[in-house]
Amino acid sequence: MSPLPRSGPFRRLALALALCATVLTVSGSPAVAAEIPRAPGHRLVSDYTGAPATAAPVPGQAPPQHPFLAPNGRSGMHGDAAGSGTHPYSGPLGRDPEVRSEQIAPLGGECATATFDAAGRLITVCGTFTGFLLKLLDPRTLGTLAEYALPQRSSTVEAITRLDFSKIFKDTSGGAYFYLDNQDRVVLADSRQHIQRIAHEQAADGSWRFVVVDDWDLTAQVPHDCVSWTNLYPSGTCDPVTSVMPDWQGRIWWVTRLGRVGTVDPQTSAIRSVQLTGEEIQNSFSVAEDGVSIVTDHALYSFAAPADGTPRIQWRQTYDRGTGTKPGSVNQGSGTTPDLFGDGDDYVAITDNADDRMNVLVFRRAQGVPDGQRLVCKVPVFGSGASTTDNSMISWGNSLVVENNYGYENVTSLLLGRSVVGGVARIDVRPDGSGCDTVWESAVRSPSTVPKLSTANGLLYFYEKQPSSLGIDAWYLTAVDYRTGERRWTKLTGTGPSYDNNWAPVTIGPDGTAYVGVFNGLVAVRDTE
Repeated sequence: MSPLPRSGPFRRLALALALCATVLTVSGSPAVAAEIPRAPGHRLVSDYTGAPATAAPVPGQAPPQHPFLAPNGRSGMHGDAAGSGTHPYSGPLGRDPEVRSEQIAPLGGECATATFDAAGRLITVCGTFTGFLLKLLDPRTLGTLAEYALPQRSSTVEAITRLDFSKIFKDTSGGAYFYLDNQDRVVLADSRQHIQRIAHEQAADGSWRFVVVDDWDLTAQVPHDCVSWTNLYPSGTCDPVTSVMPDWQGRIWWVTRLGRVGTVDPQTSAIRSVQLTGEEIQNSFSVAEDGVSIVTDHALYSFAAPADGTPRIQWRQTYDRGTGTKPGSVNQGSGTTPDLFGDGDDYVAITDNADDRMNVLVFRRAQGVPDGQRLVCKVPVFGSGASTTDNSMISWGNSLVVENNYGYENVTSLLLGRSVVGGVARIDVRPDGSGCDTVWESAVRSPSTVPKLSTANGLLYFYEKQPSSLGIDAWYLTAVDYRTGERRWTKLTGTGPSYDNNWAPVTIGPDGTAYVGVFNGLVAVRDTE
């Protein structure tokens, strides 16, 4: 899930929005980051536990490289088009790890999706009360090289004027789900229901800037009577765009909260859409050569598009959506982006929202599967009455890794030393496809992060918080052995709500750094030995 905008001052230069003309530049001064302050108590908790791991690469084949995305591992929140949550780079092994951070704003500024250009520079979106900031960062210092200000979301205005901050915490729109294309350009949907394609470039004086190279207006097909400072009580419908991804033909697919599914043809600018009436889409989606996999709060879909680009349903599979929204879920439905996986590229997996125990569901992905034969397995996970997730699973080969987010709502949920019940499980599909088995279970408490697997070293990375009798809110990057589920090491990143990760992902960079979006900005953990 995406993190949410927070308040705070920032440096902004907004030039007129026009094709090939909208830019924001940071001048040639050195990129230096301001560290996120730690709350009192950080000297009373452990700084590091466990022992360094030895890299043990995980055998298997990475998801197919999407022709219109940046290389696997650096293109988006989930790492690749298949939503695998894997990175081909070796993350930190726990060898005397150091922590750096950048404070985006004193009272907010959480950085959501992190991507990397071909030179390893960080491209991320960070949320503030005045809008999302697209930022280009130095990957070592975390200093800002360039910024581009995106418009403020209607949920932020609602939260301020109506004193209902749940509006922000349950809003996944506005640009947090963006992707980096095969030319290192950002593609995102902003809060005005526009899709923008944004490049970054370096001037002769060494400074960097973002440049908007394409802008597609969806408002003719997406209701946009949204709350704003000049429209506090709209009478119409507002349908924010949740996520964007390209298909194998280069069309840009987009989905909205109120169930609209559409495409943009970048060559002709033709826009087509359909609506799944009565269904809500709050997650991102995944793409393979055989179609686009989208989950709503009612069903899992496979879509394709004919030559004119109008989305067409290939198949639809309902699931148990339960009787209400659990603490730790954005809505009454699956909280996962679909995982496209399998040694034969055969399966798609999500979780459901069953009342007692959430289930991991694996389906056969092919078209033409007879009725009643699409479901491969339904595996209950975690404890009775305390089981949900609002983050994508990790998938590799025939394996899935899922975490338990039950009890986490927002940055106020775990104050004063509280934590979630937690839990992580690995589930494998049997080689013959006859069902699934639980391989291991772990007690790791990862309240809200999108976890990742480094296939180069065999470590899973979670962002953990243990309960504290002293009331200290200590946050850790935790490395877990993918094969056994054993916790290998934990490293303190910081203390206090500023270090709460609030639904942002762990991301492994090409230089071996693990980055984590946190409430006040971004944290980086890297080995020093």
